Amino acid sequence: MTSPKPKSTAGRLKSRPQFLAVRKGEQRKGPLFLLEVLDRNEPDTAPRVGFTVTKKHGNAVERNRMRRRLKEAVRLSAGFAMKPGLDYVIVARRDLLNAPFERIGKTLCERIESKQKYSRPPAGSRKE
Repeated sequence: MTSPKPKSTAGRLKSRPQFLAVRKGEQRKGPLFLLEVLDRNEPDTAPRVGFTVTKKHGNAVERNRMRRRLKEAVRLSAGFAMKPGLDYVIVARRDLLNAPFERIGKTLCERIESKQKYSRPPAGSRKE
């Protein structure tokens, strides 16, 4: 008989509509990544997290390495700081690739626990 699988600390965002919904929430900016947070108004549900690494940040190998580092930081430390009923999307920046792993975990926890809110510019006014 196998033991039950331990409960993960955070669920995953997987579909594009889920990611787009979180974009309407608040932004918490940082040097290594941008954290987008959306309150789903469902306090009894587990937090969910998604990861975004755009093509402008390098080739597939580098992007996958950044994504793996973020996932591991969430698994080891930041997942426990995430509040139930919230969705988080972590948008990586290029500096994440060479940052010490301890700094990634520490910065991620600080951004998750931060209460500072940033307003999003109106749609269509962002420079891409």
